Amino acid sequence: MPDPDFSNLKRDIHEMPEFVEDTLNEHGVMDAYRSRPAYQQNDYIGWITRAKREATQHKRLMQMIDELQRGDLYMNMEWRPKRS
Repeated sequence: MPDPDFSNLKRDIHEMPEFVEDTLNEHGVMDAYRSRPAYQQNDYIGWITRAKREATQHKRLMQMIDELQRGDLYMNMEWRPKRS
């Protein structure tokens, strides 16, 4: 899967921490994550890493995993991928 194009984003770009990458791979949702638009990928990482408490980071990470597995949510909002 090609790397996301973050060039159009006006917000800060967030690097994926190793613990997030490991969890995505462990749950088999890396492809689902990479198929999301660049802004969603970036927003998820920023949202997770902004949490101060490890427990909150874990809760947010698990919400992202659940949403990627379902495929129809983004940050608790309905989301439908664009049809190709």
